[in-house]
Parts: sequence; C-alpha cells; structure tokens
Amino acid sequence: MIRKVTLVAAGIVIGAVTVSAVQSVGTSAVAANSETYKQLSVFGDVFERVRAQYVTPPDESDLVENAINGMLTSLDPHSSFMNAEDAEDMRTQTRGEFGGLGIEVTLDQDSELVKVITPIDDTPASAAGVLSGDLISEIDGEPVRGLNLSQAVDKMRGPIGSSIELTVLREGADAPIKIDITRAIIKVKAVKFRVEGDVGYIRVISFTEKTYNDLASAIETINKEVPADKLKGYVLDLRLNPGGLLDQAINVSDAFLDRGEIVSTRGRNAEETRRYNSRPGDLTSGKPVIVLVNGGSASASEIVAGALQDHKRGTILGTRSFGKGSVQTIIPLGENGALRLTTALYYTPSGASIQGIGIKPDIIVEQPLPEELKGRVRQTGESELRGHIQGQDETEEGSGSIAYVPPEAKDDLQLGLALELLRGEKTDPAFPPNTAQAAKTGLDAEEPTSTE
Repeated sequence: MIRKVTLVAAGIVIGAVTVSAVQSVGTSAVAANSETYKQLSVFGDVFERVRAQYVTPPDESDLVENAINGMLTSLDPHSSFMNAEDAEDMRTQTRGEFGGLGIEVTLDQDSELVKVITPIDDTPASAAGVLSGDLISEIDGEPVRGLNLSQAVDKMRGPIGSSIELTVLREGADAPIKIDITRAIIKVKAVKFRVEGDVGYIRVISFTEKTYNDLASAIETINKEVPADKLKGYVLDLRLNPGGLLDQAINVSDAFLDRGEIVSTRGRNAEETRRYNSRPGDLTSGKPVIVLVNGGSASASEIVAGALQDHKRGTILGTRSFGKGSVQTIIPLGENGALRLTTALYYTPSGASIQGIGIKPDIIVEQPLPEELKGRVRQTGESELRGHIQGQDETEEGSGSIAYVPPEAKDDLQLGLALELLRGEKTDPAFPPNTAQAAKTGLDAEEPTSTE
C-alpha cells in the first residue's frame, strides 16, 4: 500500500515549485512607515520620467517586472517574480513534463551570465554535452549579460523541434564552446531503478508530483525480482538531484522510516514552525540503505539524506551536498503571475540547518574526473552563490563539491563501494549505522570516515 504524508501547509517548495494559497500576515508585518512611502513615491517619479523621456519608448511591463525582480534578487538567489507565462511553466515542470532544453539554471551574480546548475538526464541539453557549472554567455549569438534570468530563459524557449545555439564558458577551456541543441518535450523520469544482482539500485532524479509513486513502484518491482532472503539492501542515489517539492521529499523519506521527525521548517515567526513526521511502515522492510550524494544534491534531496542520516536509517556516502536549506513559497498574484519568496529554512531531525553547509557524508568518497573534464568542472555549492542567506553554522569551508557522476557504472567509485559494503565485501565503521545508539541517545551524529 502506498503511504502519503499530508502537509499541513501546502505550497512549500525547496527546488521546483507549486502554487497554493498563502497565510495572511498581521498588519504589523505589512505596514510601511512614512519613509518607505516616500521611497515608493520616488520610484513612481523615476518610472514616469523613464516612461516619458527615455530615448526610445520602453516596454512599461518590462520596466515593472525588472524593478520587481531587482528587489527580489537583492534578498537571496532563490526569490523571484514569475509572470503569468513563467508561473504556468513552473506548474508544468512540477508535473514532470515540459518543453525545452532540459537544464536547471540560475543567474551567476559575479559574471552576470546564466549558470547551469545541472543538465537533466536524457534530455537534449544532456545529450548535447552541457555540463554542470557551464556559464551561458550567448544565446543564438546574442549576449546574455544584461538580461535577468527570466529574460534569458525566455530566449531559450521555442517551438518543439526548433534548434538553438548556446555559447558556454567552461573553466579550463581555451575558448568559448558553441553547443547546438534541438528543443524537445522534456518528460522527466522522476525515478530510475535496476537490480544489481542482489542489491536494489534506485536513482531519484527530481522531486516532482510523480516521485513518491514511482519510488514505491520501483521498490515493489525490486522486491518481486529479488527474494527477501537474497536482497542485501538498497542504494538510494540522490547525486545530481537539484530538488523539488517538499511533500515529495517527506514522502520519499517516509518510505524508508518507521517513526520520527523527517524535517521541520521555521520562518521569521515562531508560530510558523512546522514539523513533519513519518508514519508507521517501512516500504523496504528495514533492509540496509546507502545514500549517495554529491555537490549536485540540493534541497529536497538533502532533506531525504539528512533524515536518513540523523535517524541512523541509512549511511550517507559520497561528497558534501549543495547546501540549499531554504524554503520557497509560491504566492499567486492572479493573472499577473506569481511570487516565489523565501519564507523559511528547513532543519534536519537533529535540529541542524544545512544552509550554506550541506550534508557531510558518513563515508567520504571523491569521484575522480576524467582527463578531458579536469579543470572544466568545478565545485558548486550554496555558499558560493552571491547574496545567499548565511547559514547559522556556515563556516569558511562552505558547502558543495564536484557534481560529477561517470556515465558508466564500472567507473563509478561511489556506487562501487556502496555495492561492496552492502554485500559485505568491504567494511567501514560507518556502515551499518548504529541504530541501537540512535535509539538510546536520540540523534547523535558520528564523525565521518574517509575512503580514497
């Protein structure tokens, strides 16, 4: 039977987004003082001057939209305004199907270029060779610098089957790289799985509306293919997973947990704190779990990794995760679009915020880069984003790591060690986790070990 966790507050997101109603706030939170109204008056004066006297007639809607985005991007890298078209695209993406290139992007504040967070598996961008960390400098020969993120994304949209040329700057490359991509309908598979002999391998690619049901089906299929007495356990691969819907992160965590808190979210006011707990019933029947993470594991994937780590339900293996510990709420603005606003931080069951820090694996395994990518793929993390919210425990070490997974399983050191540990071919003090200690002492974390 498929179990669902019902959220108390809908519309909470941590990567991809969804639309919902938002609680009203008291007048003290929204009342502006006289100085604020004077500044708004200045804005109105400037707008009228630009509208009436600029050398060429400006698009007034663009002026307003850019002004709003300027205000929001000054807060943090994840708050933004979505016009009606963008809001509809966002709703489509959370359903797991959309048209486009298949890349997760953000605006790099230092270079003012569009930065690729990660190409989505089995999409035109991935097939064309776009890499995590690439900086898009031109779109069809037109410079990106000077555009906001929304404008750049608009230029990358187009009819299905049409082509686009991206010019990317890649660290270590001697010259800009031109990449031709043909737009297509992106049907994102939320979960991929296979049987690795006596181990179930499950890769969660993104947290869309389909993720939990796909995960439950994957576990059910693996259990049918491998008898319970032969199944050594599961590898849950969250590498290169950029995040998604909060309710799906909670449900995925719940699939492996039988009790206890999964995550809490805390806003500016104490009464806004929300705690989400697991329900009885572990879909994997308590089989050992090793969770793989790297610098491309962000938001929702960090919630899952943090919950399983704190409860000693799974051993985390890989490199430090991205470190995005903030929650965005989508506030509908009627026909005008929607506001994506950071409204809370999330905390793992032990009460830790991973904002700007990331999840530190129990077993650290660095994945070497092939020669052709050395110097071209760099470490990425929330702590490197200009204007990011400072994490309460953030240090100079920061968050994130190299976000690279070899295309061939035989070259995947992280996956290889996970399989060897589950089969008992190798041992490590961090596997299996000390569940007895977790029950006795609560949620004490162990010091990570390092495996070369």
